[in-house]
Amino acid sequence: MTDVNNLSPHQSIIGRLAVVGLGLIGGSFAKGLRASGLCGEVVGCDPDPLTRRLAVPLGVVDRVTDSLAEAVRDADVIMLAVPVLAMEPVLAELASLDLGQAVVSDVGSTKGAVVRAVEEAFGDVPALFVPGHPIAGSEKSGVEAARGDLFARHKVILTPLEHTSEQAVALITRLWRALDADVEAMTVADHDEVLAATSHLPHLLAFSLVDTLAARSENMEIFRYAAGGFRDFTRIAASDPVMWRDVFLANRDAVLRSLDAFTRDLDRLREAVAERDANTLLGVFTRAKSAREHFSTILARRAYMEPMQTQSISFIASPGGRVQGTARVPGDKSISHRSIMLGSLADGVTEVEGFLEGEDSLATLQAFRDMGVVIEGPHHGRVTISGVGLHGLQAPPGPLYVGNSGTSMRLLSGLLAAQSFDTTLSGDTSLSKRPMARVAKPLREMGAEIDTAAEGRPPLRIKGGHKLMGMDYVMPMASAQVKSCLLLAGLYAAGSTSVTEPAPTRDHTERMLRGFGYPVRVDGSTVTIEPGHKLTACKIDVPADISSAAFFMVAASIAEGSDLVLEHVGINPTRIGVINILRAMGADLTLQNEREVGGEPVADVRIRYAPLKGIDIPVDQVPLAIDEFPVLFVAAACAEGRTVLRGAEELRVKESDRIQVMADGLQALGVRAEPTADGIVIDGGAIHGGKVDSHGDHRIAMSFSVASLRAKGDIIITDCANVATSFPDFVGLAQSVGIKVRMEEGA
Repeated sequence: MTDVNNLSPHQSIIGRLAVVGLGLIGGSFAKGLRASGLCGEVVGCDPDPLTRRLAVPLGVVDRVTDSLAEAVRDADVIMLAVPVLAMEPVLAELASLDLGQAVVSDVGSTKGAVVRAVEEAFGDVPALFVPGHPIAGSEKSGVEAARGDLFARHKVILTPLEHTSEQAVALITRLWRALDADVEAMTVADHDEVLAATSHLPHLLAFSLVDTLAARSENMEIFRYAAGGFRDFTRIAASDPVMWRDVFLANRDAVLRSLDAFTRDLDRLREAVAERDANTLLGVFTRAKSAREHFSTILARRAYMEPMQTQSISFIASPGGRVQGTARVPGDKSISHRSIMLGSLADGVTEVEGFLEGEDSLATLQAFRDMGVVIEGPHHGRVTISGVGLHGLQAPPGPLYVGNSGTSMRLLSGLLAAQSFDTTLSGDTSLSKRPMARVAKPLREMGAEIDTAAEGRPPLRIKGGHKLMGMDYVMPMASAQVKSCLLLAGLYAAGSTSVTEPAPTRDHTERMLRGFGYPVRVDGSTVTIEPGHKLTACKIDVPADISSAAFFMVAASIAEGSDLVLEHVGINPTRIGVINILRAMGADLTLQNEREVGGEPVADVRIRYAPLKGIDIPVDQVPLAIDEFPVLFVAAACAEGRTVLRGAEELRVKESDRIQVMADGLQALGVRAEPTADGIVIDGGAIHGGKVDSHGDHRIAMSFSVASLRAKGDIIITDCANVATSFPDFVGLAQSVGIKVRMEEGA
């Protein structure tokens, strides 16, 4: 078998490819690979005379036959592209032939039925058989519809078994990727269950709806005035009826489970319409709308979703410019998270203004929708939450996926530990590397049952039905997320729960609990909460996020001629470390129009350019500026002299190891930056152009965009897609105040 790992990108992979079944899928696979030059010869096999007559002139194959034995003779790869229920006789004949070391794969949309058919034909599933399923199609069918680019930017799911040859999987993967397909792996069982819900059930409903409407006497009028939504939904009813008949029969059990669940929900929806139950209808519609948007962004990379393009994003930041004008950055992410959580647990309707519509806070919003909370919006930062009370959450339909949001996962774990139902909290690749033992351990001491992956990392599996006991917990490290997690668990615990922190951390949870009418006692560094009270709905005006404002504070401080006003910025005393540190470095930064909104202090922040000097950052300011250090490192690089940070080991377990990643990036730009175990030493000096890897960390990406103001050449920052998690339209706002940064996809 060809070793695909040692081939150049355009070197021929195989001598002969045999494609059995030259319909839309098989024909497109054959045509695309024939055009790629990666196969010495492409042979087609099809029983239909017209298909055979068209296949060669259309450029689908090099030659065609109706003999399976002739088609697969001396083939290196055999692709089976016949309907699922027609697979059995084909497999039976294949089992009687000498296939040598040929790798066999298929394109069937139900994998369990195919695997069972292979076992019946061969006695066991051969190691060189790789089950597969391309999620692509068209309203058109037949060899004449074959397109070499049909699979570009579409998912192809491979479902290898435990004993499947890794080299065979690599070869089939290479062929699909040659067609620009996005190849992912799943188990056979997961594939069939997921596809039954996301593909097979929608097709069944579309066929049924069109059939129902076509049977009505006024059918001509119905179809004449059908709007775009109807056409979009029912388009799939134009698919091949024979193929879909076979699919539903082959994947019968999984389809029935999905159909039963849908029927139950549809019955409830009918009842809501009949009873004029507006709240239930709104709940269904808002959950559905937000889920679709949620899936289109955070979950776009999941294998079971419909094909979506997932290009990488880079920032190109050019030197020069100055920062001027007036701007308001997005709402505070920490407060946005907590407004959804406490509003959902409150009695009554909570109205939120200024909500951050970033992916992290939207993940929290989606989690509560999944637990039965009716939430309207967000629309231009406005969210309306119909609270269900402390004991009104419902079991979600599946795992709660929170994307890249560590805040969502850690705070939700405290709430979920006390619920009556089981839950699983999962996240993306980046979040799955972050430590969760810091919340799991004290929650277990309170009586929770929580399982984690290796080394205390996500996913978190939380067993419901456990009675929590209050506790006095002394945190080993300063963490607002751990403190908030335990206070939220304390809402349900028997007895009081006290949390003592070694250094001050943000106190949004305590402030917001009081805003919802829940008593909280603060005694020095200890916060105490007791059960037995309730949360009462209120109005929340979310201040602009000081962590987002920090990028522009530093930008105006380092770019000569800058004069910028940032409006309505939250200046909570536990969050103003960035202001204190910049002032200590010599920044010209003043607070104007100070006021209190909803229990949170806010102000307009004016920043004018001033030369900065290096400092030893006070240790007591570290927890007050923990999220702002990446951009403060940029300020240090532009300052005269040396800046030293100590006591910030927490930075090593953020979305990236922010100490090491920032040091690497600064060094790549010619700045002297030496990381230490718990901090960094930076000597100010010239910043050159260059290329920096943000490692998917939104704050790293934005910080190096700011650095361009003092750079001598362009700074190219890679892997910037996650900027949307905390700061939607960062690039647009940066450009509007004078930072020369642009975004490029696929760079």
